[in-house]
Amino acid sequence: MTVSFDREILGLPFYEPRHVAFAERVDEWCAAHTDLWDVPHEQDEFRERTVQRILRALGEDGWFAFLDPDAGPDAVADGDFRSLCLGREALAYTDDTPDNCFAVHTLAARPILRFGTEEQKRRYLPGMANGTLVGSFALSERERGSDIAGLELTAERVGDGYRLNGEKAWIAHGSIADVLCVIARTGEGPGALGLTAFLVPGTTPGLRVRERIAAIAPRAFAHLDFEDCDVPADCVLGRPGQGFVVAMDMLERFRMTVGAAAVGYARRAADAALAWARSRPMGEGKLFDLPTIKTTFADMEVKLNAAALLVARAAWEIDRGSRRFSKHSSIAKVYATESAQEIVDAAVQVFGAAGLVKDSVPERLYRQVRALRIYEGTTEVQKTVIAAALDLRRAKAAEQRAGAASR
Repeated sequence: MTVSFDREILGLPFYEPRHVAFAERVDEWCAAHTDLWDVPHEQDEFRERTVQRILRALGEDGWFAFLDPDAGPDAVADGDFRSLCLGREALAYTDDTPDNCFAVHTLAARPILRFGTEEQKRRYLPGMANGTLVGSFALSERERGSDIAGLELTAERVGDGYRLNGEKAWIAHGSIADVLCVIARTGEGPGALGLTAFLVPGTTPGLRVRERIAAIAPRAFAHLDFEDCDVPADCVLGRPGQGFVVAMDMLERFRMTVGAAAVGYARRAADAALAWARSRPMGEGKLFDLPTIKTTFADMEVKLNAAALLVARAAWEIDRGSRRFSKHSSIAKVYATESAQEIVDAAVQVFGAAGLVKDSVPERLYRQVRALRIYEGTTEVQKTVIAAALDLRRAKAAEQRAGAASR
């Protein structure tokens, strides 16, 4: 019996029996491994060691097996996006730290799977699959934010390689990464056409951690500097000038998994609040007996169902090969993350003063859920993406029908 999931949604045709079995396995794994992340990690070294410990445990128990070039068909199947979303939902329900570890690691590995040469795959993916090699995706810059086409880190051609100069900001696992997928400007064309993806080993001379970042939810965030950082030409991932494609391909695919994590946070908040409300004395009954509180939980349930269905639909679209999956990925992220913020806030309200206590479940969720509306594309940017993907042919057909009916 899964705890992290809605069994009725798992039973819908979006999912196959293997997905239900996968959900049960990951739910059981989370329940058995809380000691991995239930430790103090306010300081940098605690956060970094916790991340490394979690990644090794995930790798040892096979949760990254689908990344291995020699993975069998069962492991490869666990790498589909319905499975990735279910994994994030269960991990996020359990705690923010293992979810973030799983997400960052798979986000860093997927570009190698999709665009890497055979040699690059053999060099990095086995270690990433067993959790001993930490990956990171270095995209953001402080002055650019969501403007990927305007990235300024440069990669100048020098001899038979490239020299990187500039900075990256807000890089998850940046301070402990063994390999970073770095998007830099090589100048094959203007804007988005002049970007290239590189696989940069974390020990490369000239790459250094400028600052470790203390976020409201503890994570291994860092600002990075690249100063005369030389890499050979075989570090190029994909083709020169293909960096924007690599970045967008990953973001469009992984946005739905952010929505899945949001569902996990929201369901944990709703469950905790419901248990509290049903046990909290209020007059001659319980807090849950108040009509206004029942309305609060009804609103939570509506939002949880809608968010979970949108995430399932988006993952199903990409797994079935739909060319329009990107719109559904953005829709799932927007609705699930915005709704999760509302559900967690409502849960804090149900708890009252007890929900404000540091390290209580509602207080932790209140801090952890906030970042989901920002990373991998802010809500505002995603709404622009969704609007751009509207089917104008449908609107035009509706106008023609209305015109014909008026004549």
